[in-house]
Amino acid sequence: MMAVPAILPAENQNGQDIKIKMPKCRGSIYELLNRVSGQSGYLFIYDSQLIENDRIARIPAGEYSLQEAVHKITGNDELKIRIMGNHILLYVPVEVIPVPVQAEEIKTEEQKFFSLEGTLIDRMSGEPIIYGTISVSNHPNGTVTNQNGSFKLTLPDSLLTSNIRFSHIGYITREIGAALLAEGHINFYMDQKVIPLQEIVVRVVDPLRTIREMMLRRNQNYSHEPVYLTAFYREGVEYKNSMTLSEAVFKIYKTGYVSSAGSEQVKMLKMRRIVNPDDKDTLVAKIKSSISSCLLLDLVKNPPEFLLQENQPQYVYTHTDITTIEDRRVYVISFTQSELITDPLYCGELYIDAENFSLLKIRFEINPVYVRKTSDDLIVRKSKNFDIAAERVVYEVTYKPWNGIYYINHIRGDLNFKVRKRGRLFSSELHVWFEMVNCNTETQDVRRFTNEERISTRDIFSETTFIYDKDFWGNLNVILPEEKLKEVIKQYNFNQERK
Repeated sequence: MMAVPAILPAENQNGQDIKIKMPKCRGSIYELLNRVSGQSGYLFIYDSQLIENDRIARIPAGEYSLQEAVHKITGNDELKIRIMGNHILLYVPVEVIPVPVQAEEIKTEEQKFFSLEGTLIDRMSGEPIIYGTISVSNHPNGTVTNQNGSFKLTLPDSLLTSNIRFSHIGYITREIGAALLAEGHINFYMDQKVIPLQEIVVRVVDPLRTIREMMLRRNQNYSHEPVYLTAFYREGVEYKNSMTLSEAVFKIYKTGYVSSAGSEQVKMLKMRRIVNPDDKDTLVAKIKSSISSCLLLDLVKNPPEFLLQENQPQYVYTHTDITTIEDRRVYVISFTQSELITDPLYCGELYIDAENFSLLKIRFEINPVYVRKTSDDLIVRKSKNFDIAAERVVYEVTYKPWNGIYYINHIRGDLNFKVRKRGRLFSSELHVWFEMVNCNTETQDVRRFTNEERISTRDIFSETTFIYDKDFWGNLNVILPEEKLKEVIKQYNFNQERK
């Protein structure tokens, strides 16, 4: 564990008064800055385009101020240090030239925004942290990292003095001022939370009792009243060398946990679709509506069989781990179907808060042994010229709290198939995926949408009619596209209407 000084310097200190002793050493800039962190107790954040992590550097043995050590390691004497809490921001000052504004040009009614962009990284392994949560402390705004660990969060200027919270199950939650991160691209390193051994050895957890308590506490932990969710949604199909991608921002009228999912409504605010025009293969299948799936995957509201007491004899439950999120202890309950049952059921893990028994995360999949039996249940339309078999079907759902109530945070589904054209020997991979992130929750003046406003959640979304907006996302929050999606997006020109 990294030691933190008992008395931290005041904010904005430049690090000249903090002395560290460094041995003669050689390594990557990332490794050497970690050595400085280990001695000083401060965690570095910096623009990933400003400092080349993998470049090899050397530092002679000696005593240095923090700023001197940073200059020696990075080779950049222009870097400045700003300290806030136990974080150090490395930056190069930019001269801002004020532009005179005529009084008549000031438009007070226009809200201004700023953006935070970066990557969450595991400090020890250097691997990106997937589906990490980035949120505003004491506000309902937020987003998640993509599969490259990258994120972008756009916020109104009124939140510039707020704190940004970075969290993920199993990691120490971090908070830092939004003003430090604004308009930069930051590599943010997170440390795994170490659970004392005695907590794991001594604490005996009954998995069935824990699940029953979680279900009983839904009345306390989840909303009874309808709310609006502003959600970013995307779905994709990858087949051979082609890809189809649909993205949208929805406003969702979401009812309380005691109402049926069928009473929820979706209003589309923005949409775009990418189709590979050079693809000579006819799309071999249409998957059942993923928007409807996202609503049904609120498993607190729509409990699946493995959460219902009457179906629990079909499963085997085990308490397999203890972890943390937001500095709270979390029980990990694993489940799999009984060996006596040969119908396709589920296996996976439940993450349940040890104190208030709220369900924080569920990762589950159709039992891989029997998943092929479900192929026809997952597909709406299939070409008669192809045989399609499900290979793996995995879902992940997370919740996050706001004002003591838990709301949907992120939903992801990955469906993998083997596709073989009849009469052919070899098969191809078909990957269908969808995900939705809740970017904002509203609890005031929540009303149902009119018939003209809402869209059907049961239709195949990729076939939805829409008009492309050249100023597409604007200040709406989205999940950033992964590197491979960026390459696909670069190939297309969207400045036209698409239907």
